[in-house]
Amino acid sequence: FFPLQATAIMAETKEKKVPSVPESLLKKRQAFALMKAKRIKRLLIEKKINRLKRKLIYKRAESYHKEYRQMYRREIRLARMARKANNYYVPAEPRLAFVIRIRGINGVSPKVRKVLQLLRLRQIFNGVFVRLNKASINMLRIAEPYIAWGYPNLKSVRELIYKRGFGKIKHQRIALTDNSLIEKKLGKYGIICIEDLIHEIYTVGKTFKMANNFLWPFKLSSPRGGMNKKTTHFVEGGDAGNREDQINRMIRKMN
Repeated sequence: FFPLQATAIMAETKEKKVPSVPESLLKKRQAFALMKAKRIKRLLIEKKINRLKRKLIYKRAESYHKEYRQMYRREIRLARMARKANNYYVPAEPRLAFVIRIRGINGVSPKVRKVLQLLRLRQIFNGVFVRLNKASINMLRIAEPYIAWGYPNLKSVRELIYKRGFGKIKHQRIALTDNSLIEKKLGKYGIICIEDLIHEIYTVGKTFKMANNFLWPFKLSSPRGGMNKKTTHFVEGGDAGNREDQINRMIRKMN
């Protein structure tokens, strides 16, 4: 009787064979495989989108380069035509200024302090881009003894943004190391890369205000070779006030 019972039990155990891999582990493996497949699919889609985006950025940069060259050639052509006709060519009023704070906090009157705060110039040797209109020019006149300003060229705008460009992201000063940072903040205004940002600032476009507010005030170095005399106006041999195109020379010294 006992041998028969033993053989029956053995037969049952053979039928109910324990699986080599536990069911919980099989489920885990399946879930992991599914996640991996989804991740690979997402990465491929992202790669494709990035490739298309790079092409678009390159095309935009190319069109901006063409536009800048046409603007430059047009100015030269109009000046030559005027000279040929024994006349003078008066260029359009500049619409963009770069303002640098050249004096510290000692003895600043409340009105001037408020203007400097509105211009976001809270520290010495901070610089900002300003759109020129009647209101902003009056503000610059009030703060003139404490600032140096002028009309930057394309090279200055590009060098400042590429070398010292920081963005305001979640109230933090973040270096512009990637186009995705710019796109995340300014993509809704059609600004997706650093070349778009430079173009918007230099041409003072429709979304200049948003682009300029995104840029953190530039923290410049003290000028190489020092300053002449910061307490007197530029036209009197000092450093303060409007220096028009000569601001580009100052930016080179401080950037």
